[in-house]
Amino acid sequence: MENSNNIIVRVANENDTHYAQQIVDEMASSAKARGTGIAKRSPEYVANKICEGKAVIAVTTDGAWVGFCYIEEWSHGEFVANSGLIVSPAFRKSGVAKRIKETIFALSRKKYPDAKIFGLTTGLAVMKINSDLGYEPVTYSELTQDETFWAGCKSCVNYDILMSKNRKNCMCTAMLFDPKDHYKPEETQEYFKEKSKIYERLLRFKQLFLKKDSAEAGGGDIKPKHHFFERFHF
Repeated sequence: MENSNNIIVRVANENDTHYAQQIVDEMASSAKARGTGIAKRSPEYVANKICEGKAVIAVTTDGAWVGFCYIEEWSHGEFVANSGLIVSPAFRKSGVAKRIKETIFALSRKKYPDAKIFGLTTGLAVMKINSDLGYEPVTYSELTQDETFWAGCKSCVNYDILMSKNRKNCMCTAMLFDPKDHYKPEETQEYFKEKSKIYERLLRFKQLFLKKDSAEAGGGDIKPKHHFFERFHF
């Protein structure tokens, strides 16, 4: 448990289930404001993760909700994902997102020491945090192929783009931590610092091309044309 600046970051427990509705509402609101997709979750789903001990929550010392993240298991425990990272608008840019990610990562390593931990994100800040933890960008083919995981993307506004690309890429960047073969955080921090501006430009460039493909297809089948991005493992 961490406690600084009146914010506590800890493993969630059954006494925290009353935050579930607030959490899913903020997830939806945040995705809408960013104009990006998100796999929707119900309050019941979030509450269940809390009761299973597979979630991390941040609250103030007087009980106000600050942030949240949870663990999902795929391919019979071969893969796990730290999903649904969300921070209340009033507490963003305070460093709490990093604290939540570090805590959920540690919980995942404790519960699933041999599992590969992965994530899909459109946020450069989350990519930086993941990089500091030892994740690296990978192709979608290196993620779980569990159909249940990909079915969760159906509620995302970018699902048609994902399927048109035969699940090879989409608006999100895939990142993976492999406990048997991964970068040490210090090996990636300086590289990321130097390359982050270039990486952000490439990500925006990728999004423009994906949107162009979608527009040109007019809602029909979209055939991948821009193999340039696969060289960068987006």
